Amino acid sequence: MEKVAFFDRKALPSQSVRQAHVVRSSDGDLQVLLDAPQIDVYQLPEAKTIYPQGVAMDFYGSHRSLNASVSARYAVSYDSKDVMEARDSVVIVDHRTGDTVYLLSLVWDAAEHRLFSHDSVRSVNGQRVTYGDGFESDDNFESPQIIRQRGTIEWNEDETTQ
Repeated sequence: MEKVAFFDRKALPSQSVRQAHVVRSSDGDLQVLLDAPQIDVYQLPEAKTIYPQGVAMDFYGSHRSLNASVSARYAVSYDSKDVMEARDSVVIVDHRTGDTVYLLSLVWDAAEHRLFSHDSVRSVNGQRVTYGDGFESDDNFESPQIIRQRGTIEWNEDETTQ
């Protein structure tokens, strides 16, 4: 009994999946592809899904066009709040504009259809790098913006090699 009592039900996932590949679609239209090395689902003390080894998600638009990709080394989704938080080396790639955004953390509030971060951000587009103190966008990546921009650096590769 001592060995059984050692395991705390709250500390163990109710479900665990390895090498997960999840597809979300609506009316036959692909919306999201999610890949994760491990997914742990917890019911106690709070219903949540944890991606302890990271997650990579691809978001699709009409005609299966790849709009954006998001990856992080760790993520947690709180079921009751309809909120997902990604942490540690978060990268957003907007495939339509070519922008790549690097963040420490990112919150996706599905109920408000909003992505945001209050951490420092770096955005790279071609030869332009922009720094700021936050990020905000709708969840379709239609209106991404850097909050409190601190500066933009532009360079020309031809000039740097001379």
